[in-house]
Amino acid sequence: MRIPLLIFSFLLSIMASAQLPSLSSGRIIRHSDFSSQFVSARNVDVWLPDSYNSNTKYSVLYMHDGQMLFDSAVTWNKQEWGVDETMGRLLNEQKITECIVVGIWNTPRRHMEYFPQRALNYLTQRQIDSLMNASRGEGFPPLFEGGIISDNYLKFLTSELKPFIDSAYNTKTDRNNTFIAGSSMGGLISMYALCEYPGIFGGAACLSTHWPGVFTVENNPIPAAFLRYMNDHLPDAGNHRLYFDFGTETLDALYEPFQKQADVIIRSKGYTQNDWTTRKFQGEDHSEIAWRKRLEIPLLFLLSK
Repeated sequence: MRIPLLIFSFLLSIMASAQLPSLSSGRIIRHSDFSSQFVSARNVDVWLPDSYNSNTKYSVLYMHDGQMLFDSAVTWNKQEWGVDETMGRLLNEQKITECIVVGIWNTPRRHMEYFPQRALNYLTQRQIDSLMNASRGEGFPPLFEGGIISDNYLKFLTSELKPFIDSAYNTKTDRNNTFIAGSSMGGLISMYALCEYPGIFGGAACLSTHWPGVFTVENNPIPAAFLRYMNDHLPDAGNHRLYFDFGTETLDALYEPFQKQADVIIRSKGYTQNDWTTRKFQGEDHSEIAWRKRLEIPLLFLLSK
């Protein structure tokens, strides 16, 4: 039960700190309690590079779990992605296009917001009922209490947050300059966003994608449902970039068989090394420390000049 308990502790503490992150490069503008008609309000942190100015248009990278991206001193587990360090260095080295990062904080409904909703169409009603009763640990409420709301989460991103970002900042608004990224459940919702809104997002980075959807793979129909959904809805090759990866320790140890099946689907849709890559990281676990170490790779894949 250790992993579910840790995740639940994470969910309880994600809104605990209102302190702005301390950065090594760039600056953060926080839009506190950003309201939505589709999902609950949450903070949105916008990272601007040191070079940000009114004469330049910037690509936009939307990232989930926004409070985990910049400063380990204010995160629940004292870990972070190191987005400011990696983005700042790659920009200084002129390896990636000019870009801002929109860090969307999660809420206690994270699992419900990040679980691809239309995958339920590939489950029986009995399987759905079982999913709705899935537990995050003894003594805690069901994992999906209140229902799955990822379609509303994506409506928030595409019809409320993106228009605001494009009006408030100097952005390139087209698909080829709009990207989305996340890890674990954030990897799933990034894949789902690309499939549901291929006209908005030009690429997705899905790190340590949590194909099981819950915390067991035994007699679990969810990965097959995700894969069938992806087979039916993956955008045409040639117009999008798709990055997947996984480690081999802790939760990541579950992912390789499902990722291999996903890779078969992606390849069958005509994706090549020009617009898709899947990477395996031997010995790496399911943590911000691991994602920080390899963040450069998906950033280069999505944002290379």
